[in-house]
Amino acid sequence: MVKSWNDRLNTPGINGIKPSPRTVGDVVEGQSMLVPTARQVDDFIRSIPEGVEMDVRALRTALAIEHGAEVTCPVTIGYHLRTVAEAAHEDLERGMALSDVAPFWRVLGAGTPTTGRLSFGAKFVAAQRKREGLKP
Repeated sequence: MVKSWNDRLNTPGINGIKPSPRTVGDVVEGQSMLVPTARQVDDFIRSIPEGVEMDVRALRTALAIEHGAEVTCPVTIGYHLRTVAEAAHEDLERGMALSDVAPFWRVLGAGTPTTGRLSFGAKFVAAQRKREGLKP
């Protein structure tokens, strides 16, 4: 049976700080790199105030600082952003209030590559960003 997005969100993952195995983008080999769990990403996104946006790079930097690392794994963050968004959407479909789900739209814009892979599409993201006065 396929796990729900909420099951994936709440699965205790292997996280921690380890040396980056190679140079990729803004991550340099050997830097201390946070490999977060999906729950850590969800918790951080919930701390972003309404009407405030944060791009993925800024999210990665803030998470790294919060956990005492130099950088956050760019691959892991991509997976977890999708998990957070899909789990929030599952919760909304089950009747949970918008104010009680992780406001992933404060990080993912309508044109962000991860948004394009969401099962529910970019319209919801665009509508939430507009509601909060954020650029699409």
